[in-house]
Amino acid sequence: MAKHRALLEDIDGRCNFLAARQASRYLTAAYDQALSPANLRATQFSILYKLARNGPTTIGELAAAMAMDRTTLASNLKPLERDGLLELTPGQDRRAKQVVITTAGVSRYRIAFPLWQAVQTEFEDCYGQKRAEELRNSLRRVLISGFNPWAENERNLP
Repeated sequence: MAKHRALLEDIDGRCNFLAARQASRYLTAAYDQALSPANLRATQFSILYKLARNGPTTIGELAAAMAMDRTTLASNLKPLERDGLLELTPGQDRRAKQVVITTAGVSRYRIAFPLWQAVQTEFEDCYGQKRAEELRNSLRRVLISGFNPWAENERNLP
């Protein structure tokens, strides 16, 4: 085992993906736990928020707003649709389905919001409000950096 370690470059402190995923899993666990009394996971809460805030939207537009691929989004929409919190309806263009939050979805969002607010405040109290704001701003800048994980062209591989 030690022989293999010598061949590996140490990326622990340099890997953007590893650091982001570790923090993401950590925060996801905290938000999922906080939202569990509303029977929602953090991603589901975020989807309901986007729909409540922006109104009906296509799956493609929602995927872009959530920075998710369509397949992952579709798997997150299924339980929300099953529970009657949203509906998938034909859009203007019949090929593009619209995602619409239902009255039950708005109600569930309103139940979940104070739970989200409590965990948000708890995190900011522990991490620091200013640092949390800087963290959010840094993460948003990643999304507009020009780095495109869904680009059609191939990555330069050795």
